[in-house]
Amino acid sequence: MTRRYFLPRPLHPFAWWGYAIALAVTAGATSNPLLLLAIVAVVTLVTIARRGDNPWAKGFKLYLWLGLFVVAFRVAFRVVFGGGDGPTILFTLPEVPLPEFVRGVRLLGPVSLESLLYGLYDGLRLATMIICVGAANSLANPKRLLAALPSALYELGTILVVSFSVFPQLGDSFTRVLRVRRLRRSREARTRRQRLGVVETIIVPVLSDALERSVALAASMEVRGYGRGGVATARERALSSGAGLAGVAVLAVWSYFLLARPGIGPTVLRTNLVELGLLLVGIGLIVLAMRVIGRHVRRTRYRRDRWRVAETLTLVCGLVPAAIVEYVRSYGDPSVLHPSITPLVWPALDPLLLAAVAVAALPAFITPPPALSTAGPALEGLS
Repeated sequence: MTRRYFLPRPLHPFAWWGYAIALAVTAGATSNPLLLLAIVAVVTLVTIARRGDNPWAKGFKLYLWLGLFVVAFRVAFRVVFGGGDGPTILFTLPEVPLPEFVRGVRLLGPVSLESLLYGLYDGLRLATMIICVGAANSLANPKRLLAALPSALYELGTILVVSFSVFPQLGDSFTRVLRVRRLRRSREARTRRQRLGVVETIIVPVLSDALERSVALAASMEVRGYGRGGVATARERALSSGAGLAGVAVLAVWSYFLLARPGIGPTVLRTNLVELGLLLVGIGLIVLAMRVIGRHVRRTRYRRDRWRVAETLTLVCGLVPAAIVEYVRSYGDPSVLHPSITPLVWPALDPLLLAAVAVAALPAFITPPPALSTAGPALEGLS
């Protein structure tokens, strides 16, 4: 039984997306750099251990570079615009005088340690969320993701699949173009015209190749049965449109009540009953609209992905850290999640947060390995 469980097979794409989104929510609830770096390390470990050999699986390093760029840009933004917020001044740059109508904005000038830490913490939090999304994009097969979407979301799913597949394919195309250039041993560019030619011979092939492969992906999905058909009656279209609009309106009211402080209505176990009721009614109306629309969307599916024990464990491993962080925020010491900068306090991790990180790393070991394309279709059929 255990040997069969660990047979190579792709996990359900919703499991990887749920795992990654839960970790992104966890990262958004804290500014502790140690916890954020631990989440990045765990996501990287799981991605390396369980990604396949497809083009989208090779694009994870691009998300790592994007996260590093976000952190550097956020810190540089703090240096350029008002970096003197704090008592600990590290250095002073020549301040650029600005017109009177932009009073309150300062270019350069003194730069404090507290301001740099603010930029570092905020940038690291955003970078961690981006890396979590990149991990889901690298682990989940976009074709299987489209096949698993509800019928009512078919058009939106097609757009998202093609959009998400462009970014990793850009990295793969860039690597292949550079490899071809090295094999050709082209001469080093010396003049300005030669340098422009070098850029043209890299950027144009990369963009055209990535675009062609994305269009080919969309065409192949249509050819292989991701089609649709069926006509809804006027009454059903009116019902689905009305239910969808009503659901969006109810969720808008729920958002207003959620942001209103203090909350409106009775509260039980720190849960506002009015907000909970509006949320459930809004989600129910939207689900009703999707079900009515989905009745008239007929798609053929080949080898449907089944939700098994490994998918449940993967989703739980993502939800547990989010629950632990919420527990620490509500009943523990909130300063662990948001370490003080003024006065400066060194960030720390308590045992609960360490346990959350350990649980988040389990999918790298307790899930079946991916079915690689070099292994042939036989292994995938055995699973």
